[in-house]
Amino acid sequence: MEYIYASLLLHSAKKDITEDSLKNILVAAGISADDARVKAVVAALKEVNIDEVLKNAAAAPVAAVATAAQPAKEEKKEEKKEEEEKKGPSEEEIAGGLSSLFG
Repeated sequence: MEYIYASLLLHSAKKDITEDSLKNILVAAGISADDARVKAVVAALKEVNIDEVLKNAAAAPVAAVATAAQPAKEEKKEEKKEEEEKKGPSEEEIAGGLSSLFG
């Protein structure tokens, strides 16, 4: 995880993510850098648009919250319908029924 954090730090500083720069960040943080992992991270990030990934990652929680909130609204609608059914017919429905009896 610290390799990704170091890469994000370099990216936010608008520096190139190279093996040397990544290793320097890790060493400065007191982490012994594994050369194989450094190479793997640098190679993997060459193919990635970090700005786009960050933008999508920021939008994901918002979409998840919106999706989670939607069923709650539907439940409230169902509760209102049930309450109306428990109350019985409205005055208009009763008046309509009586008028049909007396023609």
